[in-house]
Amino acid sequence: MNTDITTTDITTTGDAATTNVTIIGAGLGGLLLARVLHVHGIQATVYEAEASPTARAQGGMLDIHRATGQSALEAAGLTDEFRALILEGREATRILASDGTVLFDDDSAGERPEVQRGELRRILLDSLPPGTVRWGHKVSGVRALGDGRHEVTFADGTSVDTGLLIGADGAWSRVRPLLSDAVPEYIGISFVETYLYDADTRHPATAKAVGGGALFVPVPGKGIQAHREGDGSLHTYVALSRPQDWFAAIDFTDTATATARIAAEFDGWAPELTALITDGDTAPVLRTLNALPIDHRWDRAPGVTLLGDAAHLAAPNGEGANLAMYDGAELGKAIAAHPDDIETALTAYEEALFPRSAASAADGTELHDLLFGAEAPHSLVAMFTGHQQP
Repeated sequence: MNTDITTTDITTTGDAATTNVTIIGAGLGGLLLARVLHVHGIQATVYEAEASPTARAQGGMLDIHRATGQSALEAAGLTDEFRALILEGREATRILASDGTVLFDDDSAGERPEVQRGELRRILLDSLPPGTVRWGHKVSGVRALGDGRHEVTFADGTSVDTGLLIGADGAWSRVRPLLSDAVPEYIGISFVETYLYDADTRHPATAKAVGGGALFVPVPGKGIQAHREGDGSLHTYVALSRPQDWFAAIDFTDTATATARIAAEFDGWAPELTALITDGDTAPVLRTLNALPIDHRWDRAPGVTLLGDAAHLAAPNGEGANLAMYDGAELGKAIAAHPDDIETALTAYEEALFPRSAASAADGTELHDLLFGAEAPHSLVAMFTGHQQP
């Protein structure tokens, strides 16, 4: 990898700094953008609230799509590194009925290889010059200074003055209010996350039910989804269409009580499936699902833009991380094509961003209807047997 650039274009005066390209958020999208800019000889600084790359777990498996995620990694010059991460066999997909009956089973390889999110983030971090990512910088405020410049203030009292500000800071972006009044809203469904470790030995019936890749057990209004991780553990998301008040009434700090309350919603289901909830090796974690409007967009404002969930948070459909990386690649290429005319670069990027974001968000809404609507699970089976992709 070419990591010969070791400094960023920063000058410091007192507690304030000045930089030409400032990226807020060291998720996959922000790091991909920084890498593409680096490939084109453009320096950037990424500010991240987390204290270090290992401050928290980075989530589970990601299927990397050819037209978006794989294309972005190619633009970043990291295709070989990505392919070294692929876990063979994890594309397998199973759909079961709640009694354990197999409705669909496909273990063939396709065009969406699976990798661990944390490993993908690692190769992006490793591809950047030392010092590109500034850890422990939680944004406390942003404001426009005029002439396309912005000031970002951090919780430690320091600040940065930037000529180009990019919000890659996720669902609750601190940069988004510079461009849009939109706020994510609850979509009416939440996930409860659990893990089963060493399942092949300790829970062979459950491991067999999940298979080698992804498992879906959807019915109207709820479902169990699981995936076999790189280490063989089973990562589960229990989906429930319930109001937020319903979840608020559950004390998730009391593991036994919370587990029993969630498991009660699946009374009568096959025991090898409910074991994903009742026998979990980790405390259940609530993941509330929120989304921005499907057609979220903003008027062009000088010197600032968004990518990933900051721009187009949507119902999960497998495209979130892929689109974030693709956004980063496309924005990086646009800046490289117009390094002396940032407004032209941002205009071109956003003109393409808005329609693809809206299309993906609409697909997410449709997928959730297939998963949890009145015709589930047969609607989901029909999608796969019709060779359609979500």
